[in-house]
Amino acid sequence: MDNLLTERIQSKMAGFSKGQRRIAKYIEENYDKVAFMTASKLGATVGVSESTVVRFAMEIGYTGYPQLQQAMQEMIRNKLTSVQRMEVTSNRIGDSDVLDFIFNQDIDVIRRTMEETSHENFYHAVDAITSSRKIYILAARSALALGTFLSYYFNQLFENVLLVQSTSEGEIFEQMIHVDKRDAVIGISFPRYSRKIAKAMGFAHNRGAKVISITDTTESPIAENSDYVLLARSDIASIVDSLCAPLSLINALIVMVTIKKSDEARKTFQTLEQIWDEYGVYEKVDDTST
Repeated sequence: MDNLLTERIQSKMAGFSKGQRRIAKYIEENYDKVAFMTASKLGATVGVSESTVVRFAMEIGYTGYPQLQQAMQEMIRNKLTSVQRMEVTSNRIGDSDVLDFIFNQDIDVIRRTMEETSHENFYHAVDAITSSRKIYILAARSALALGTFLSYYFNQLFENVLLVQSTSEGEIFEQMIHVDKRDAVIGISFPRYSRKIAKAMGFAHNRGAKVISITDTTESPIAENSDYVLLARSDIASIVDSLCAPLSLINALIVMVTIKKSDEARKTFQTLEQIWDEYGVYEKVDDTST
């Protein structure tokens, strides 16, 4: 268990009631399970009331049980295996309607992203991107879908965008061999974090590039070497990675960059529309409704 949480519990142990001691012991032995329990479920599990659980959280320095729970979730964010994530997801959904559960889960992570993302970092990142000679986008595994989406639109706005893709670190560095202070590097990674993306971000930082990370916490390994960290929550206790909040953040990034380059973007999109019409890229749908 995380040393800070352990210290908080141990420092208050002498003053705990009998029920609070049972809570402390259960958390120390089962914090990975408690991280996804409600206060009432934890209370029922150890034989105390929900209010006792809430008072326990406040006693060890948290504003309430949700903050204690979030602290435990942060501890295991990068440790859950795929099998553990399946078990946790199944337990959390229980008898609930799966569709409603997933929608509400995604609504919650977007709300938390709105509360936690730095507006200052966001606008500084936009400035860094629009003033760069070349833009490198780094993403792997499930986050590659986000990188592909971002590069698709950035390629319509900029002349020099590279989505770095490779199965080996050596090939990544080969694609980034010319990166320097004139460039921007955008890294995207969520638990479980990609080691090669973290190393590539460090390489870009050492070369003086403007480094931007899109990740879930300032403790993320890709945040360490970033000039600007854009936080987007992802649900760690899900069978699949919930990418709705990161995608919303990337949408905002694309929109703001487009606004900042509005004159150039307008000309580009006018030309693209002509090309799409000429070559029949899109199927035309006649509106026959009256």
